[in-house]
Amino acid sequence: MKLSISLSIALIVLILDLASKYWVESALEFGQSIPLTSFFNLVLTYNPGAAFSFLSEETGWQRWFLTGIASSAALLIIYLLNKYKQEKLFCTSLSLILGGALGNLYDRITLGHVVDFLDFYIGTYHWPAFNIADSAIFIGAALMIYESFRHKENPETAEKKIK
Repeated sequence: MKLSISLSIALIVLILDLASKYWVESALEFGQSIPLTSFFNLVLTYNPGAAFSFLSEETGWQRWFLTGIASSAALLIIYLLNKYKQEKLFCTSLSLILGGALGNLYDRITLGHVVDFLDFYIGTYHWPAFNIADSAIFIGAALMIYESFRHKENPETAEKKIK
C-alpha cells in the first residue's frame, strides 16, 4: 500500500475524530448525558489519563508522558508504514491506529485531556466512555491481531523482513 494511501486513511480518521469531538463539545455541557437507546448515551466527559482512565488521578505529569508515548508511536508507525508498504492489511491497521493516536494526541496537547463521548452500558454497568480515535485504535489493533493469525510466512519472507 502506498504511504500516501496509508496517511490518507489516518487523516480521515483524524478529521472524523476531531469533527465529532468538536460537535459533541458544542452540543453538550460537561457531564451532560443524552440517552439514545436502552444501551447507549452520548455524554461529554474528559479523560486526562490513558485508556480506561489509567493515570487520570495523577497530578498532571501524565499529560506530557502520554504525549511523548503517542508522538513516539506515531513516528514508529510512519516508519513501519513505509517499510512494510506491501502488506496491505498490516498497513491499514497501522493507519487506523495512527489516525486515532493523532486524534487523542491533539486533544492532549491542546486541551490537556482527551474528549470522550460514546457511552455504552448494560443495566447499571457502563463501559468507560470513549471516542472515534479510541474506536479506530481498537479496530486497528483487532485487524493487526487478525493479520498475525491469517498471515503465514515462509522462512525466506520472514528473513527478508528482519534485514
